[in-house]
Amino acid sequence: MLKARRILWAALSFALLLGSCKEEEDVKPSNTLTAKAGADQNVNAGSVVKLDGSASADSENKPFEFSWTFSKKPAGSAANLAAANTAKPTFTADVAGEYEVELTISNANGQSKDKVVITATVIEPIVIDANIRAKLTLNDRIDNPAIPDYIVNANVSVNAELEIKPGVVIAFARDTRLEINDNGGILIAKGDSAKPIRFIGKETTKGFWAGVTFRSSSSANTLEYVQVLHAGSKPLYATTKAGMAVLGGGRAEVNIKHCLFEQNAGYGLYLEHAVILGSFEKNNFKENTEAGILMGAENVKNLDTDSKFTNGNGRNVVEIFASSLPKNAASEIVWKGFKDKTPYRFLENVTSDANWKLLPGVIIEVGRGGFITIDDGYFNAVGTETNKIVIRGAENVAAYWKGMICFSTSDKNVIENAEVSGGGNIAIVSGKKANIAIYGGQSRMTIRKSVIANSGGYGIFVNYQGTVNGDVETVNTFKDNAQAKLLKE
Repeated sequence: MLKARRILWAALSFALLLGSCKEEEDVKPSNTLTAKAGADQNVNAGSVVKLDGSASADSENKPFEFSWTFSKKPAGSAANLAAANTAKPTFTADVAGEYEVELTISNANGQSKDKVVITATVIEPIVIDANIRAKLTLNDRIDNPAIPDYIVNANVSVNAELEIKPGVVIAFARDTRLEINDNGGILIAKGDSAKPIRFIGKETTKGFWAGVTFRSSSSANTLEYVQVLHAGSKPLYATTKAGMAVLGGGRAEVNIKHCLFEQNAGYGLYLEHAVILGSFEKNNFKENTEAGILMGAENVKNLDTDSKFTNGNGRNVVEIFASSLPKNAASEIVWKGFKDKTPYRFLENVTSDANWKLLPGVIIEVGRGGFITIDDGYFNAVGTETNKIVIRGAENVAAYWKGMICFSTSDKNVIENAEVSGGGNIAIVSGKKANIAIYGGQSRMTIRKSVIANSGGYGIFVNYQGTVNGDVETVNTFKDNAQAKLLKE
């Protein structure tokens, strides 16, 4: 009997144990996840690879987490996954070879893994070494902006329409140049903010290739979101080196918007006298050996306030060579001040026959041999108390430049809320040194609320035929002029 009871008790205990194990098996979750890393891909080296694990699933429709990692990369690759914890990460296949990426999805039900293989191959740049005589379009072939789509190994003349699409990178061999000629040549290079067009050196060092020249008079010539880098190895005009030169023999014309001129061994941009600057908007000049831009006075009116010229150039100014503003009685030529406070720098004499107006905030610096002549039309420079107009020497010291002389008879000749200083290094007229001279039959000017300072002679000189406002000595501030405030013959 005792033996039978023991057997019964053992049977009951075993049954209870089995029941307990069954209950534990019932609550243990089953793995319902299936990872799908997407199809294998073949791409160009340098391309951005887009992965897609969105086909992964949980059979119970429960949410899960993504985690992507490289399980294999080519030697020398520095590729990193962006957004590695999302369904659709990306990476740049920076070198040729095979990339293996593993996807892991996981939740409380468990995890699942899958792999995808991306094979990157090198696309060789297309060599351009012949002149362009028929319409040609250059397309973006490689996503990586550090890898050129095309290579120019010799000087190339463009004698037909050349269109360059967004993202194109052209690398130039040493001392080569691209020339847009006036016998049918047109350049239409329109990139965008995400995919700029890049003109670079085969070696990315300052002054490696010569640059771009425009002689074409077509109004269709357009550069938008174009980067010009590493040029200036040889002069593009006379002795002038620049990333780009627009030359005036055929009234060359170009439109430049959202462009970058950087690391050129010379100027970023050179505009010869008589060229046409059709439009100019939001351009950036940085780390050029000379100033960002060298141009004539006639094109200054087309510059916009948002362009930047003050980032590491040899001279952070807009340089203006000896030039003139032509007479145009029907309109007013307006010069604007830049938001980054870039000065205009006159290298020599600037002469005006125009109706010339300076807006508040304009800064003019004049080189040692420079002076300003108002022959005809009028000169109107009216600033505000908080945003004055400044006309001074390129070095802000006394008696640095020659000064300003006004022969104009217009009653619109006004200087107000301005600072004029540093003139009178040599006589400007009739043996007299002055910051401002009003000279000749019926010449006139009104000067108010301004500072006239640091002249090597008089603050203001007016000859017996000229006229200045009668209260000129009391409504202006005269400081540190070597001779009197005013000499009126």
